[in-house]
Amino acid sequence: MRKLTILIVVLGALIMAPSANATITTVFGGDVSCSVVGGGDRFCGSNAPRSTTPSFDGVPIDVNVAFPPVPGAGPDGNFPVIMMFHGYGGSKFDITTMQKWLDRGYATFSMTDRGMGESCGVAAAVAADPIGCGGNKGYIHLMDTRLEVRDAQTLAGILADEGLIDPQRIGAWGGSYGGGMSMALAALKNRTMNPDGSLSPWTSPLGKPMQIAAAAPSVPWTDLAYSLAPNGSTLDYLTDSGYAGRIGVEKQSYIFGLYASRLTTGRYAPPGLVPEADLTGWKLLLDAGEPYDSNPAAQAMVEELTKYHSSYYIDNSVPPAPLLISSGWTDDLFPADEAIRYYNKTKTRYPSQPISLFFSDGGHARGQNKPADTAVLTAREEAWFDYYVKGEGGTPYTGVETLTQTCPNSAPSEGPYYADTWAGMAKGQVKLNAGTTKSIQPSGGDPSIGNAFDPITGGGACATASGADQAGAASYRVSKPTGNGFTLMGAPTVIADFKLTDPNSQVAARLLDIGTDGQETLVSRGLWRPTVGPTATRQVFQLHPNGYRFAAGHVAKLELVPSDAPYGHISNDQQPVSVSKLELRLPVLEKPGSLHGLVGPVSKPVVPAGKQLTADVTNLPVAKATTARGRIKVKGRKLFVKVKCSSLVAICNKGTVKVVGAPKKGRSGRGKTARGTFSIAGGKSRTLKLVLTKKARKHFKKHKWLRVKVTTTSVTTPTKVTAVRAAKKSKK
Repeated sequence: MRKLTILIVVLGALIMAPSANATITTVFGGDVSCSVVGGGDRFCGSNAPRSTTPSFDGVPIDVNVAFPPVPGAGPDGNFPVIMMFHGYGGSKFDITTMQKWLDRGYATFSMTDRGMGESCGVAAAVAADPIGCGGNKGYIHLMDTRLEVRDAQTLAGILADEGLIDPQRIGAWGGSYGGGMSMALAALKNRTMNPDGSLSPWTSPLGKPMQIAAAAPSVPWTDLAYSLAPNGSTLDYLTDSGYAGRIGVEKQSYIFGLYASRLTTGRYAPPGLVPEADLTGWKLLLDAGEPYDSNPAAQAMVEELTKYHSSYYIDNSVPPAPLLISSGWTDDLFPADEAIRYYNKTKTRYPSQPISLFFSDGGHARGQNKPADTAVLTAREEAWFDYYVKGEGGTPYTGVETLTQTCPNSAPSEGPYYADTWAGMAKGQVKLNAGTTKSIQPSGGDPSIGNAFDPITGGGACATASGADQAGAASYRVSKPTGNGFTLMGAPTVIADFKLTDPNSQVAARLLDIGTDGQETLVSRGLWRPTVGPTATRQVFQLHPNGYRFAAGHVAKLELVPSDAPYGHISNDQQPVSVSKLELRLPVLEKPGSLHGLVGPVSKPVVPAGKQLTADVTNLPVAKATTARGRIKVKGRKLFVKVKCSSLVAICNKGTVKVVGAPKKGRSGRGKTARGTFSIAGGKSRTLKLVLTKKARKHFKKHKWLRVKVTTTSVTTPTKVTAVRAAKKSKK
């Protein structure tokens, strides 16, 4: 039956392929009819009740397709196309949503994913095609690369065979669940995944080579298991941050809400019936709670989700299509980690591949999605597709662009801020070191605060609660900034000695902004499953990244609690967790030396065993003071040397200059020096006048070189940076 269905589709494609200047009346071999709408656009589809066509395995997929008006000259077809994908709980897009792309000269395609809505997701759809929806095929498969992603590829191939779209000029666009689809299509690029997980070239039913020319996923996941049950193994400075170690903590309120959203307009397979799509069984497993690590079903779930439902794990022997990935700082479902993880892995292997990141306060709840920010992103997406799909316009920006979270909602976001790389966004670091040992108690924390900050039932990104320290929590406060404050730009990092004896224990972290009124706003959060041991172990984890300004007089507070309920699942057997020698690192936009030394240089990252730093971290320029270009002058008893402070710091403070007579041991004059001190603003230079000793003057009469050593402790840390250069003395 499956072979017969595909044969019918192919024959229909041959029959319905349009000749030059023919009007488009149907698509998909006559399955879906078209009509002229608006200003001449052609819309092929229906929303009442459905317009379906069979996929590669016969499952009926509900589709809408649209084309711009008939061209004034040339053939009617071979359009560049934007494939538009909906979020979880949604369905195919209508002509209204497609219009912006039609107006730019693209064809558009949208489908309802299998198991949802009219693609076998409701009783009426199943009754309309009981054979196509039968067996295990017609259930929700949670963006299985072998099924839902292949559905999109199959249907695009049929449109290419009908001469309607260009098989090499395909763009993928979508948000959330549709972002996951767009990420997978971009990662595959010109390949498709077979039922056994192997990869083959992506071709149309008639054999045309197909490829994604560009993609713009919005608030996507890249590792579905991590996004739903994070364990803390993702660090934003590693080349590889896949799901490693213990099974993490369920994002309970989100999983409940997502599952419930499709109970009436989607079909879940009965528990255990379809192992690769056991959504109900997986939810029951996570809801039951710990222990996970010793549960084979839990391990099988993680393996399935990472292997077949996550773009991060798709074979990357082929570079992905050019990617513009946008994520929301305050998105607690698919946070910025999901984009950064894929970015780091891709840039490590393909440093010149076009990939851009865009971050703002948007996405899923608690995201504010301010209209002005959305407009900026829309413009970036349009320019991205115009260049990489149509070959029009200037080269888009390929780097990192950020807008900040601001409150209230009416306050405009700050920025945009730009950097060539993710690691290059933060110029400095605000650090807190706490020597006191603290304990996270099983009953610690105030449940009302968790309720206030829950993304589903709470008050949103600007919700507030009492800033008082909670009983049973480990709380840490950073010194109050002055002036304009400091702007967090990246992932807060926690490094500490943790001691815990029960494998079911967990840690929930919140970074909070305590205002002058004593009320706190949630800035960042993270769920973490620590390593267990009888003795304290030095461990590192990160909270989700954010762009957020801590105003003057405000306090940045780190709070470690046993759970972040109802957002995070409460452990079945939480035990006390001891925390000592804690270090909190906040990456900030301000340069080292700013805010009277509160901002220091970025510390060397803590790299877990077997892991590797990204190139954009290891290749960051070093902030230092050095001698400026030009000869060093000697006039009588005076030596003049020009010193320049790096523009990467706010100030080079407590600097010293030491002039040594001989560059090597054993040469006459070694140890004959002149010294001077300086304090110079970042990016500025200054000529220092040093007084030479009698022995030094005698040495300089014999030698025409000098060795200049510049040292600065330009910020609050004791790290010394030295620059050494040789220079001839002036003849004067």
